Amino acid sequence: MTEVDSEVLTTSGDDEAIRHLTEAIASGKHWYLALLEAIGLWSSAEETYDGRVWRYLIGGEAFDWLLLVQRLCEAAVSLMPQKEVDSLLFHGEPPIDITQDEFKELIGSRKYHQYLNYFYGITVEESLILAVQDEVRKERSGWGLGMEYDTTDETYRRIYGDTQEVLLNQFRREKGYPMLHSITLTELKEFTYWLFKYRLKVCEKARVASDTKKALDHLRTNLPYRLTEPPAA
Repeated sequence: MTEVDSEVLTTSGDDEAIRHLTEAIASGKHWYLALLEAIGLWSSAEETYDGRVWRYLIGGEAFDWLLLVQRLCEAAVSLMPQKEVDSLLFHGEPPIDITQDEFKELIGSRKYHQYLNYFYGITVEESLILAVQDEVRKERSGWGLGMEYDTTDETYRRIYGDTQEVLLNQFRREKGYPMLHSITLTELKEFTYWLFKYRLKVCEKARVASDTKKALDHLRTNLPYRLTEPPAA
């Protein structure tokens, strides 16, 4: 992916996607299948809609598909069962079972590859941070330090070799972002994806594999829904 891919190139595909979604549901197709087809037709990697920036492609590579699901569902809210939509958005639980091959065919090969980038680069990376943080907390608790002990720096040192602040500053320098005291959700996702790529670059392959397994195990234990484990990229 090139940098130009992360710009809004056209809205024609987006209009077509929304039109397909509404017409397919109205004609009797299951809303989830129509939604996945609409995702396959969607063209913009980023847009400004309803007063906010929606960035669907993180770092030009990782497809935040549930964010696009939210956007498309807002465009066809009256045609979808809200309970099923909420289960998908908040719990990752689709209303019907389809295979990964069917999922890939419906959204397209390119978006599926970007979906895997997001899964392993952001969802799994977040899970790794939480898993190691749990380990640090248990250790500190055993030493009598209590739950109020800040485990963030030690967690990041164990995984990436430096503190969160140092790594965030390095990320922002590389991206040319301002050194703020706060971070947006979009920037946090991009930072997490940067951490994933940083870990692949600086850690030995055996350590990468071990950490990824730890993250997947933690994810299965804490988020045991069907979308947490696509096939290996």
